[in-house]
Amino acid sequence: MSRRVPRRPTASAGAPACTVSVCRGCCCGTPKIPGVDHAGQLARLKQALAAVSRVRATECLDVCEHGNVIVVQPSPEGRAAGGRPVWLGLVNDPDAIEDITAWVRAGGPGLAEPPGVLDLYSFTPSRRVREGLPGGAGT
Repeated sequence: MSRRVPRRPTASAGAPACTVSVCRGCCCGTPKIPGVDHAGQLARLKQALAAVSRVRATECLDVCEHGNVIVVQPSPEGRAAGGRPVWLGLVNDPDAIEDITAWVRAGGPGLAEPPGVLDLYSFTPSRRVREGLPGGAGT
């Protein structure tokens, strides 16, 4: 019988770099935002980031005026380096998904500068909304 203690995963051992929360509540991800392949958008994110990030669909984040909303939460290393969750709204263009995935693959908040075009999507929700983000990491 082996007495080896299993090693905890580290970032270099494939632990998720960031958590990407994709709003799929009352407006985001629904026909209320026409002309967007909502299921395809989520599938592309999951496929492109499977090896480096956790991508999850979440209930309504209560910022419907910015739909479709994606929140990129930093990894533990990114948070230690000063990274904070980045809220992206009006993410209805397939090219925006490519920019987001490239940034997350590079390390995301705190570890890599986002492509400048993501400034067009970035917004700051109210404190009440930020604190309600699933996982408690909204601020």
